[in-house]
Amino acid sequence: MNKKIAKLYDAGKTDRAIHLLIKQIDAHPKNVDNYLQLSTYLLEQGSPDQATKLLEEAKHLVEKPRDLDYNLAVCYYMQGDFDKALNLLDQIPNDDLVLYQKALVYLKLGKKRKALAFALTVKQVDNRVRELLGDIWLSLGDMKQAKTNFTQIPEEERSAKVNFLLGVTLFAYNRDRAEKYFTRSKKMDKKYYQTAKNQYASILKMLSGKGKKNG
Repeated sequence: MNKKIAKLYDAGKTDRAIHLLIKQIDAHPKNVDNYLQLSTYLLEQGSPDQATKLLEEAKHLVEKPRDLDYNLAVCYYMQGDFDKALNLLDQIPNDDLVLYQKALVYLKLGKKRKALAFALTVKQVDNRVRELLGDIWLSLGDMKQAKTNFTQIPEEERSAKVNFLLGVTLFAYNRDRAEKYFTRSKKMDKKYYQTAKNQYASILKMLSGKGKKNG
């Protein structure tokens, strides 16, 4: 990774950083690191199509095209081409990053148990992995396990999504606490909150009935 360019990018000078990386690629078309750095930035900027094109072209230029496979798999995942992403990931040795990405893909494919198996195999569990585990348990209908994983994310590091889903996990048996999490989510990101509310409306309705029965 080019540290000077990384500093520019981290300082918010995104266009300048991307421009310099393109110049580096033109000057050194066989250098894998420049492609990886640029594709990462393009993905972070929400341009998976550009990142995919860059990496697919780079595969014909670099000496070790396999080194591009992980980033390319992430591109395919972000484009919604899950089978293509999985096909690439299956050819890469399983480290924590690959296991995490495989779990994400399997969850999108609706293969929840397989997603769980890969997510549970990740050795270094960080907030990203905890959130994914929470998502998987929630998709399996296990509110208790989902809540356990979401609450392991420190309060100040929880996103609007995590706060909302914590509300979902608590809704059936502690409505007041659930509402507090929903309120927190809404404060953080009103747009996300509205989308999530619509998305989870039927689940919340079902949990509401469950809560009445339990009460």
